[in-house]
Amino acid sequence: MVKTSYMRLKGSQHLRQRLLLSTLAATPILIDEIRPDDTWPGLRPHEISLLRLLEKISDDCVVEINETGTKLKYKPGVLMGGRYHVHDCGLSRSIGYFLEPLIVLGLFGKKPLSIRLKGITNDSKDPSVDTFRSTTLNILKRFGVPSEGLELKIESRGAPPQGGGEVILNVPMIPSSLAAVTWIDEGMVKRIRGVTFSTRVSSQFENTMIHAARGIFNRLLPDVHIFTDHKSGEQAGKSPGFGISLVAETTSGCFISTDTAVCYARGEDADDDDEKKELMPPEDIGEQAASVLLGEIEQGGVVDSTHQGLLFLLCALCPQDVSKVRVGKLSPYAIETLRHIRDFLGVKFVIKPDPTTETVILKCVGCGLKNLSRKLS
Repeated sequence: MVKTSYMRLKGSQHLRQRLLLSTLAATPILIDEIRPDDTWPGLRPHEISLLRLLEKISDDCVVEINETGTKLKYKPGVLMGGRYHVHDCGLSRSIGYFLEPLIVLGLFGKKPLSIRLKGITNDSKDPSVDTFRSTTLNILKRFGVPSEGLELKIESRGAPPQGGGEVILNVPMIPSSLAAVTWIDEGMVKRIRGVTFSTRVSSQFENTMIHAARGIFNRLLPDVHIFTDHKSGEQAGKSPGFGISLVAETTSGCFISTDTAVCYARGEDADDDDEKKELMPPEDIGEQAASVLLGEIEQGGVVDSTHQGLLFLLCALCPQDVSKVRVGKLSPYAIETLRHIRDFLGVKFVIKPDPTTETVILKCVGCGLKNLSRKLS
C-alpha cells in the first residue's frame, strides 16, 4: 500500500483557500493547531460544511478530523461535478463563502455541475449572490469559460440570522484548459447597474437606497439603473434584511462591484443588547455602497479588491503561457492567495508597480492545469 505524503500546514487562516488549492493540485494536506487556544477550539461549522460539500462533488475524497477538531487531514479525490446536488450551507457564513471555491472546482469536473445551495444569500461578511451573478461569472468568461451553462439563479433570499435563502449554481466544465489573458486596460466607466433587495421589511426601503445611491452617481454619469428585488412570502427567507449590490461596467469590459446588506446579527456576532439596536437607515446604506464603489473605481485595476484572489488563481491555472493583469492596491487576501499559489501550484508572479496610475501589474506563466477528469469522447 502506498503511503500518502501530506503537505503540513498550521492554523485556521485561509482554510478555504488551502482546501481549494489542495483539491486542484491533488495534494493531500494535514493542518494542525486549528484554534487550539480558543474557548471553542477547532473547526467552525462553516468549515466543516465546506468539507462536506467537497465530499459531495468529488469521489474518493478522504476527510479525517480529530476529536477536538484542531487537526484535519484532507486527501482530495476526483472532481465529479454532476447534477441534482443539494447542500445546506448552514447559518454561520453566507452562501458566498461556498460559491468561490465551487465555481472554480466546477470547471474541472467530470460532468457539468448543478447544485442547489441553501442558507444566507446576503450579509455583510461575504460577497452577496448578486455580486457573483453580475461580476464573478463575467470574470470567468474572460478566461474562456463557455457562457452557456454558466449561471446563478436566486430562488429565494435569506438574511441572517435565520437565513432561508436558496440559489441554484450551474457551472459548465471547460473543454480542456482555461485561456491565458492579457488584461491590463481598465477603460472608463460607461454605466452603473445594481440591484436592491429587501426581505420582511417595507419595499419602500429599496426606493430610498436607490434614491441615495443615484444622488451620488448622477453627478458623474447619466447611465445608472438600479433594479429592485422585493421578496415576500416563502421567497423572503426567515429574517428581515435589506441591501444593495452595485456594478460599474467599463468601456473595456471590466466589472467593478461592491455590495452591502443590513440585518440583525447572528448568535456569535451578537451582543447582549443587540436586540435593542436599530438597523442602519436605508438612505445611509445607499450612500455608503455608492461611496465604496467609487473608492474601488478610483483604486484602479481590472477587478475590484474582493476579486483579486480569484483573478490570480485563474491566471495560475492557465496553460503554460504568459498571463498579464492589472489590479489596484493588493488586498491582504490577494497577497495570501499569491503565497498559496506558489506553495501548491509552483507558480510565481512577477509584480511590478505602475507609479503613474498607482496600480500594480502582475505577470505569471500558468501551471497548465487540464481538466483530466472529464469524459473524453
